[in-house]
Amino acid sequence: MSDAAEQDGQPADETGHPARQSEEPAADGWREQMRDRRLVAHRGAQRVLSRPGYLATLRERLAFLERAARLHDLDDRPDQYGDGIVETLEARTAELLGTEAAAFFPTGTMAQQVALRCWAARTGDTTVVLHALAHPQVHEGGAFTAVSGLRTVPLTSEPRMPTAEEVRAFPEPFGALMLELPLRDAGFLLPSWEELTEVVEAARERDAVVHIDGARLWETTPHFGRPLDEIAGLADSVYVSFYKSLDGFGGAALAGPATLVEDAKTWRHRYGGMILQQFPTVLSALAGLEWELPRLPEYVAHARVVAAALREGFAEAGLPWTRVHPEVPHTHQFQVWLPYGPQLLSEAAVRQGEETRTLLFQSPWAQAGPGLSHTEVTVRAAGLEWSEADVRAAVADFVTRVRGLAG
Repeated sequence: MSDAAEQDGQPADETGHPARQSEEPAADGWREQMRDRRLVAHRGAQRVLSRPGYLATLRERLAFLERAARLHDLDDRPDQYGDGIVETLEARTAELLGTEAAAFFPTGTMAQQVALRCWAARTGDTTVVLHALAHPQVHEGGAFTAVSGLRTVPLTSEPRMPTAEEVRAFPEPFGALMLELPLRDAGFLLPSWEELTEVVEAARERDAVVHIDGARLWETTPHFGRPLDEIAGLADSVYVSFYKSLDGFGGAALAGPATLVEDAKTWRHRYGGMILQQFPTVLSALAGLEWELPRLPEYVAHARVVAAALREGFAEAGLPWTRVHPEVPHTHQFQVWLPYGPQLLSEAAVRQGEETRTLLFQSPWAQAGPGLSHTEVTVRAAGLEWSEADVRAAVADFVTRVRGLAG
């Protein structure tokens, strides 16, 4: 999935991925109108918690590319069908993840289909067990099955990470276990290091390979207290995104054994991923590795400060029920749940941005049940400027607006 999800008017996170939701009755075009207002409010705001590149103007993105150009020899010829600067990015990714090799893909959807297809050919088993909330299950239109002939079976639908006991008790053979780290639709959740190693060991006991959906793996090191190569080293293969955490233009990589990666490159061609030139996207990915990756631990640390201030602010405001989930964020992203409908909360959030130029909640609100909604909060460089007092003050103003709209 890509930023087009937000353009389609679906609730989405700050990377544009649609939020999982139960639709409430709404006037036609409401989400599209709210999306447009939210974008204008975001661009005009003096204070936000995150300024994702995909919301920037073309001029700003081109300026970013000019800055990124210093990271590679501009006298080098442009890439052609995956050589040159693409190979530079692949080598850098493999080095960071501690794998033998890596292959660049235009999308993560393609990268993961290829990875699991290649593993199925090796194991002789097309069954992939994964969480019911995993990205391929929720956001990719059944592509694993429809396009790649894989059989996906949920290991659990509970809003938590799968357990080793569930892997051991799974009632049939399977070729691969796919773990999304962090599990976005459950609140950007991560297991403990001990839980993760136990799940991987359980899969090995079942003679299954382990593939990590690591779209946001870059930001997991503070939670696990381990370097990237040790985390990735638990799995047989891992996919990473270059835009969800690193703010690149797009793109992904599949990393793992050299023989698997060579097979994957063959299938990349068959899936239409052999693109003539990709240097703008690759340059932005190199910039993300150079500039954003080192800052992610700082973002995670401050996300915990923001989450605590949100909880305190809502408590001071006296709302009947609120939830910040996880209570202590595992990454620099987390959820906020409030006891109102998404239209009301969206209106309050956008009005706050329009009228005060402080946009506390910049992602859409999605209905989670009758009179209950949630949104996603991302803390990046812009959010580091917020103190706890700033967050509590913004919460007080937001809640006043919510109550005013609620009558």
